Amino acid sequence: MANHPSQTTPAVSEARARQLALARLGGDEAGRAVLEHAQGTARVLSELQADEAARAAAWLFGSPESLPTEEVQAVFGSEVGRLVASMRTLRRLQELTRDRGEQPVRRAREQAGRAETLRRMLLALSVDVRVVLLRLASRLQTLRRAAATREPPAERLSQETLDLLAPLANRLGIAQIKWELEDLAFRFLEPERYHEIARDLKETRKSRQAAIDAAVGRLREALAAELPAASIEGRPKHIYSIFKKMQAKALTLADLHDLLAVRVIVRTEAECYAVLARVHALWTPVASEFDDYIRRPKPNGYQSLHTVVVLDAERRLEVQIRTRDMHEAAEYGVASHWRYKEGAAGMVDAGGFDERVAWVRQLLRWQREVGQALGVGSEASGLDEPVYALTPEARIIALPPGATPIDFAYHVHTELGHICRGARVDGQLVPLNTPLRSGQTVEIVSARRGDASGPSRDWLRPDSGYLASNRARQKVRQWFAQQDAERDQTDGRAILERLLQRLGATRFGHDTLANRVGLADAAALYGALAHAEIGPRAIERAVQPEADPEPDDDVPAAAAAGRRRTSDAGAADRGILVAGVDALMHHLARCCHPVPPEPIAGYVTTGHGVTIHRRECSVLANLRRRSPERVVAVQWPAPARESERARFDARLQVRAAYRPGLNGDLGEILAREQVPMVRAQSHRIGDESVITMVVALRNADSLRQVVRRLAQVPGVSSVVRR
Repeated sequence: MANHPSQTTPAVSEARARQLALARLGGDEAGRAVLEHAQGTARVLSELQADEAARAAAWLFGSPESLPTEEVQAVFGSEVGRLVASMRTLRRLQELTRDRGEQPVRRAREQAGRAETLRRMLLALSVDVRVVLLRLASRLQTLRRAAATREPPAERLSQETLDLLAPLANRLGIAQIKWELEDLAFRFLEPERYHEIARDLKETRKSRQAAIDAAVGRLREALAAELPAASIEGRPKHIYSIFKKMQAKALTLADLHDLLAVRVIVRTEAECYAVLARVHALWTPVASEFDDYIRRPKPNGYQSLHTVVVLDAERRLEVQIRTRDMHEAAEYGVASHWRYKEGAAGMVDAGGFDERVAWVRQLLRWQREVGQALGVGSEASGLDEPVYALTPEARIIALPPGATPIDFAYHVHTELGHICRGARVDGQLVPLNTPLRSGQTVEIVSARRGDASGPSRDWLRPDSGYLASNRARQKVRQWFAQQDAERDQTDGRAILERLLQRLGATRFGHDTLANRVGLADAAALYGALAHAEIGPRAIERAVQPEADPEPDDDVPAAAAAGRRRTSDAGAADRGILVAGVDALMHHLARCCHPVPPEPIAGYVTTGHGVTIHRRECSVLANLRRRSPERVVAVQWPAPARESERARFDARLQVRAAYRPGLNGDLGEILAREQVPMVRAQSHRIGDESVITMVVALRNADSLRQVVRRLAQVPGVSSVVRR
């Protein structure tokens, strides 16, 4: 079936890209500088045997103003357009980092800056393997030009090359680029050390070259009969590798005996081992310096035989043996594994799933290696790799595996998460529980101005798939806890104001009332009223002392109150003794719930007898300051038989992780301890249950035992007496 003309993919052509770039950029000095860089980058890509789409992108990515991405895509197709857009995204990310003062190199070694650089590079480079080749080629051209013009680049750029780009080239096995990047970066970062090593090498070059020529001739003669097609050549040592070896072993250049190197290239793997046997027959091998990377390839796929042999008392010779395919892979690395045909959509579309997975894993291994070298540590392990997503402003957001647009919104800003109502991923509206992938751009659709609604409780359901990060889940819980607290404050205040109106005591300050019932402030009082932890009777008693008229001066308050005898069976059973007064009506204060044998004191009210408080009760302390003459000494009765002992109420608050059956487990503990539950109320805040209960106890020992046993119930975090 023929394609519709509008669906025809534009032809990719490096020549057309070059012509367009020349036409748009050749008019001024800045444009000519961009063209020079593009030409050098395209030349490096040719050396790497990159495809025509990558070489075309090299001519086009340098000037977004003169060559807009939309036009590039329209003229050259989506393949080149994607490469150009990726390179420009990477450049924009680096500029944003630099603008915010994040220097991920020598001048600022903070771990956060390093981790951010690794994230940015990983995200931008993971789109297409050719973006890596473009990035490496572009940086190599920058350093080559700096060396040619003798104008050192910014220190940040050289350090980034040494810390990040050269290790990336090594991870991908592109030795041809790795060595040159390292040598040039080292030259600009430590020029004196670089030139010192280069000068010493130059002085010994003649003798070294003579030794290499002799070794090559002897080996060629030994292989002539069996392997006449073998290629044998001397291999130069790179200055940065020499420096690293000197540094690692604390040696001078004169102390290094393996500056001589020879490479042998044959047709088959079997021939590699045949050459190895000949080499070991000609010279004595150094046993500790043999590596078989054919049977045990390096993590980046590198294969070769490495051996070091003794030429004479002062000289060692390193010999590398590999097949032609191994040599191609060693020199061009990842560039040799993916070949792009004309019209192909690149690795992302046509490279196949296995190649894509292998490629991403290579990048993640590089990230771990570089991260550890820079002190950042690993941010990814096993299959639980983090997700790196972009905001529309190109800010990178690191998310846990399985993260959704809601997770993304909360990681950008808490308030954005609260008002998140929808999301566009790469321009398409998606459900809010859609898992994100690295490299996607996420735009949050927020609530309209004035919309007071917040997150949904459905987001917290484990089976809903809306939230994958603990951070976002905690933010949602906090929002609901705050809403519940605000509602409790409103409800509790309304309850209190209605009670005070009914009692005709609206003059009372709410903080004062809170103190009288043993709470810290009015907010705590509102919450207790909303949860029914205290009732109307407690408020009535709190306002009563001040509402009562002053006692008759001629009749002691205790005696006047003693005229009223109680018939209350519960009070009679308690049998509390009030000093100097017999059978006085009394009751236990609900603010502190005293339990024998705790020290107690009484407060004489008018018309309500004596209220019994714990001595350290804050309400009693306030009453004593106001009317010290009303405070009387009281004591518990002598212990009776266990069956005759009275019970006393104590209020406990239990906090525990919410789970079904929790209240049943707590009730079972009370049943075992033979402690009746007078009343209880439970409410839930997020994943936590708060149970307030009043239990009937015989004494303080019983209280301590119950508290201890309740605290042992699975999930319980605290048990406190209120």
